[in-house]
This record gives sequence, C-alpha cells and structure tokens, in this order.
Amino acid sequence: MEIEPEAERRSSSQSPEWAEPEKPKPLVLLRNTERSWRLKTLETLTPLLPEPIADQLGEVSIVAEESLNELADIDLEQISDLELQPLRIQIGLVFIGFGALGIMFLMLYLYTLHPHLSAIEQVQHYWYQYVWFVCLGVAGLFMVGREAMRPPNSEE
Repeated sequence: MEIEPEAERRSSSQSPEWAEPEKPKPLVLLRNTERSWRLKTLETLTPLLPEPIADQLGEVSIVAEESLNELADIDLEQISDLELQPLRIQIGLVFIGFGALGIMFLMLYLYTLHPHLSAIEQVQHYWYQYVWFVCLGVAGLFMVGREAMRPPNSEE
C-alpha cells in the first residue's frame, strides 16, 4: 500500500488553475459599469425630456459607447513607464499651477473683501486654505522633481 506524501495531497485538493474565473480588465469593467448606469439613466430621462433634447441625449450616448469601447481595447500592460513620463510631468505641472492659482485667488479674495484684516489675521482665519494650496503645489514639485531625477533610459 502506497501512501502519498503530505505535500502531494494538499496540491491535489486545490482547484485547478483553469477553474479560476478570469478577472476583467479595469477598463472593460469601467465600460460595463458606465454602460449600465448610462442606459438606466436614459430609460428614466427620455420620457421626461422634450423630443429634440432626448434625441441629442441618445446621440451623446452612442458617442460615449464608441469612445468607451475604444478605451476598453487598450491593454494597460503594454504601456511602458517611458511612455507615461510626459504625462506624469504634465500632472505635476497641473498641481503646481492649481496650487499657485488657488493661492492667487485666495489673496485676491482677502485683499478685496477683507482689506481690514492684517496679514497675520488673514493667515489666522484662512490658514486651512493656505495649507491646502501650498501642499498641492509642493506635491506637484515633488512629481516634477522625481521625473527630472529619473535616469534617461530606465526602460530595460
């Protein structure tokens, strides 16, 4: 009588790899989720809207379907790190720009609507907004700095 070792018994009790369901790609999952929400919304809104607006809404839905189908065809595994570098730099610059723009609007707001406050009082009352805008700019600077310090041929 032959007895199997313990390791072989454990491996035979596990389900085979082909029995595991395949995980959907994130972009396909996004497309399917958006489609289900969009179709339910169209079914709800179309009877309530005037005919020309309902037709335009249907056309927009068709365009959304086509663009999401194109998006779902993209294989995220094929996108290299080098191809994403310009986008990471742009996102960092957007963070820096929005941080600076936010601080500028905050200062404009304070100097036009609260001219009676001194600089110290302005910071005491609006420190939270200052911190948010500065942090947004610093995060953008970190992103741009990280991309600037990367070696040029990191793709191997």
